[in-house]
Amino acid sequence: MTPADPLPPYAAVVLAGGRAARLGGRAKPQLEVGGRTLLAAVLAAVPDAGPRVVVGPPQPVPAGVVVVREQRPGGGPVAALRAGLTAVDTDVVAVLAGDLPFVPPELVRDLRGRLVDDGVLVVDDTGRDQLLLGVWRAAALRRALGAAGGPTSVRRLVAPLSVTRWHPSREPGRPPPWTDCDTPADLARARAAAGEPDRG
Repeated sequence: MTPADPLPPYAAVVLAGGRAARLGGRAKPQLEVGGRTLLAAVLAAVPDAGPRVVVGPPQPVPAGVVVVREQRPGGGPVAALRAGLTAVDTDVVAVLAGDLPFVPPELVRDLRGRLVDDGVLVVDDTGRDQLLLGVWRAAALRRALGAAGGPTSVRRLVAPLSVTRWHPSREPGRPPPWTDCDTPADLARARAAAGEPDRG
């Protein structure tokens, strides 16, 4: 900790796997919005995390970023989270999807400041939990993973934990931080929101 950052140190696990079948099977984290890749945008939201861990296939990452692979490859977000936590040695960890082009560092810092129980996550405008946009006690996640009896979803994994839900305010006209890019239409909307010309 430094005087400028009184919050506890934290790591970041970015889930950047999956086949992106609805995007033609392309490596989704390497698609660009606003002149940078989706993965670069997410990593830019956690510049002070250590370590920064990307879970997924080998792909370009900045120096110092750790890349690990879930077992089995493509096994889903819970398997990816399990793999990512093996590289985490801090008590606090941010868990983020790798396809969020508009997550600002301030939001991650606000989440860290709101962590009082096992975890805190963002709730979107519809009241839906954004399970891959949150900050957690690493021990709580490991405990939940250890209790999982088999394949499960992130929602079921964290259901037994004590979780704070937070709906962040946002500036009018700015894309919400939970904007993701699962489909070609999602990607086009994100690019339009970033001021890119229509690619047709």
